[in-house]
Amino acid sequence: MELHNLTPAEGSNKNKKVRIGRGQGSGKGGTAARGHKGAKSRSGYSRKIGFEGGQMPLQRRVPKFGFKNINRVEYLGINLDVLQSIADADKDAKVIDLAYLVENGYAHKNDRIKILGRGELKAKLDVTVHKFTKSAKEGIEANGGTAVELA
Repeated sequence: MELHNLTPAEGSNKNKKVRIGRGQGSGKGGTAARGHKGAKSRSGYSRKIGFEGGQMPLQRRVPKFGFKNINRVEYLGINLDVLQSIADADKDAKVIDLAYLVENGYAHKNDRIKILGRGELKAKLDVTVHKFTKSAKEGIEANGGTAVELA
C-alpha cells in the first residue's frame, strides 16, 4: 500500500461533490452551473414558498369561508364530577378557587375556568371561578355550597 493507490473505504463517500465555480478546467467554472443571467443566476435569490411560476397559487385558489372572532373568550371546562373527585381525594378541600386548581394541575394560571354540569356533586364546596352553567350552579348550591363568579 502506497500513497498513489489509497482509496476511501467502501461506502464512506457516497456523493463525490463537484466543486463549482473553481475555474474553467473543472468543467463547472464560468457560470458555476447557474446558467446565464436572470434572478436564479444571482446571489441572494430565493423563490417564495408556494410559488407556482406565476400561476395562481393554491392558497389563493382555494375559497375562504367561516369567521374567526378575535374577541372570543376561551374557557376551560371543569365538570361537577371532577369537583367530586377532587373532594373525594382531598378531604380538606372545602374552597375550590383558581389558585387551588392551578396548584393541583387542573388548570394553568392564565386559564379562564367554567364549571359545567356533567355528573353529580355530593360534597359541600365553595367554588370561585369565572363562569358557571345554570345546572352546575344548581348542583353546587343544592348541597349547601356557594358558586361565586369572578369578574
